[in-house]
Amino acid sequence: MARDVLIEIGLEELPARFIDDAELQLYTKTKKWLEENRVSSDNVESYSTPRRLAVLVKNMAEKQTSIEEDVKGPALKIAKDEEGNWTKAAQGFTKGQGLSTDDIIVREVKGNSYIYVTKHIEGKSIQELLPEFKSIIESITFGKNMRWGNETIRYARPIRWLVAMYGDEVIPFEIAHVATNNITYGHRFLGEEVTLQQPAEYEKTLKDNYVIAKAKERETLIVEQLSNLEKEHGFEIPVDQELLEEVRNLVEYPTAFVGKFEEAYLEIPSEVLITSMKEHQRYFPVHKNGKLQPYFIGVRNGDDYHIETVSRGNEKVLRARLADAEFFYNEDRKQSIDFFQEKLTKVVFQEKLGTYSEKVKRMKQIADRISEKLSLAVDDRKKIERTAEISKFDLMTNMVNEFTELQGIIGEKYANHFGEDKATSQAIKEHYQPKHAKDDLPQSVIGSVVSVADKLDTIAGCIAVGLIPTGSQDPYGLRRQAAGILRILHNEKWNLTVEELIDIALEVFQASSVTISEKTTKELIEFFRLRTVYLMKDAGLEVDVIHAVTDQKIGNIFVSFDKAQELSGKRNDETFKPIQEALVRVLNLSNKVETNESISEEKLETESEKKLYARYLDVKEVYQNQLMHNETKLALATLAQLSAPIHSFFDNNMVMADDIKIRNNRLALIQALASLILPYADLRKIEWKQQF
Repeated sequence: MARDVLIEIGLEELPARFIDDAELQLYTKTKKWLEENRVSSDNVESYSTPRRLAVLVKNMAEKQTSIEEDVKGPALKIAKDEEGNWTKAAQGFTKGQGLSTDDIIVREVKGNSYIYVTKHIEGKSIQELLPEFKSIIESITFGKNMRWGNETIRYARPIRWLVAMYGDEVIPFEIAHVATNNITYGHRFLGEEVTLQQPAEYEKTLKDNYVIAKAKERETLIVEQLSNLEKEHGFEIPVDQELLEEVRNLVEYPTAFVGKFEEAYLEIPSEVLITSMKEHQRYFPVHKNGKLQPYFIGVRNGDDYHIETVSRGNEKVLRARLADAEFFYNEDRKQSIDFFQEKLTKVVFQEKLGTYSEKVKRMKQIADRISEKLSLAVDDRKKIERTAEISKFDLMTNMVNEFTELQGIIGEKYANHFGEDKATSQAIKEHYQPKHAKDDLPQSVIGSVVSVADKLDTIAGCIAVGLIPTGSQDPYGLRRQAAGILRILHNEKWNLTVEELIDIALEVFQASSVTISEKTTKELIEFFRLRTVYLMKDAGLEVDVIHAVTDQKIGNIFVSFDKAQELSGKRNDETFKPIQEALVRVLNLSNKVETNESISEEKLETESEKKLYARYLDVKEVYQNQLMHNETKLALATLAQLSAPIHSFFDNNMVMADDIKIRNNRLALIQALASLILPYADLRKIEWKQQF
């Protein structure tokens, strides 16, 4: 008879950022275990709170599904001797499967005969299998682990209780000296210890003890409570999804409340107030008619008993933070940009790359060379130079020291206060963008150039001194910054290749006495190529198409994207099949034989090779001009014009002719064609759809 199964891991409070992933791991590992062990069930539900991770399997079968399995043995010529008797190899094989030679079946596999037996595997009882859940629990990984006491297990937090039930039976196992039972715990202060009779009562029992076990249900409750407060007070409470998900993972029983702070603090930049509320206290800021108000919304882990006292306590905590922010804000503005710039000379950016002041100097040089490559206006170049020069001054302010999330934002505020041009002030903020994969890109060309210069300096410098990211270790965020550069290049559509950018950075470092080897250049190109592959895959492009476009040269990133998208779209275009085949035939042959000779029109013998050469001359200049102007669709269509004459050439000519002069001339033509095709893509690397 099928029964429900409940597994619950009781823990000390987990960090909110670990919970969603840990719950997902428990869910997916359970599903996988059921599949691999041939155990049927109706469905699987998962639960999580700061103090527990759990999974409930509905109607789990009482035993594994029995199966018939064909087992392959040795080849027939080994299994039988010359007289036709079963050898020891055959006897040993069948005995190992619990069968006899009478059960042998002979089958043909790729022209050879092998012996097989059909083995019946009886399903085990579920009681035998369920203790294996111990390994599932132990296999859950976290961003950061710890050990406690004398235990050897590494986990995010100590395990305090384990529930493991199959119907009304306890599944016996032990982890870190904690044995399984059927006892769970409600809310730390409002609930109590509960003995479960059946897994199905788990969710309701916890709710009766002030624990909402489903994260999404807690999230929905918080949103509903925020909505009610909006209606009650006339507030506007913008819901930050990231903050909402964090808050739901900080509480087991959410109750929202309103707090207030002094209006005088609204004189501080709103970004400072919002950061204090969201990042430090996990409060939701309150707006009205689009303006920040002197209120906040907190979420208590508990009911509404004495909620006014809770509100006053949180007001006191926030008031202290805002008082500090006000002091720092006023003190910073008494200084000057030069005052903070001087401090940069004493702060090390990286031991082998010097101080922040030295980094800024390199940034200026890189930014200036990028500006020159882009032929920017003189006024923009001056603003780019100034932005790069003062881009890091806010790192030395009290405000950023206290609120590191505000770097750039405070730089813009203070630069305006100290009388800098507004475009320069804005670019100081923008040059930190994008900070992550979904962050906004700089809106101005000034911010974009300085952002690229800053990130490029960090990446090139770190790789030059051997700080290449390995595995999950990337302390300087080089992968994120490389992706940021590529996103900016793609968005701005600058006619500037990734390789040109790398050369600019390395020339600047070479001039600043940092040793640059040929290996460094290769490592940088490969590093950016891998980031390009990642971004293109994220955009839904196929890996083989990406490699065809980028393996030889990353190039101009938005053009590479366009070429990859164009080729990806041809996978299902039947009319492109003969075109692809023709171009690949050229590339295959050009790769096998090389010649240093140029094409001689006088040595063209046949009509087909003369027509191919004529078509080559017709399309060459047009095609190259289209590539130069990034007209990828037109360029591919122009290449396609070579298809018919290429096929005719191969059908009617022996490229490797006996006459060496004719042979070399034809090879020169092939190589000339290949030199047109390869700048677009190496089509040999594309695994075309079946109809191709």
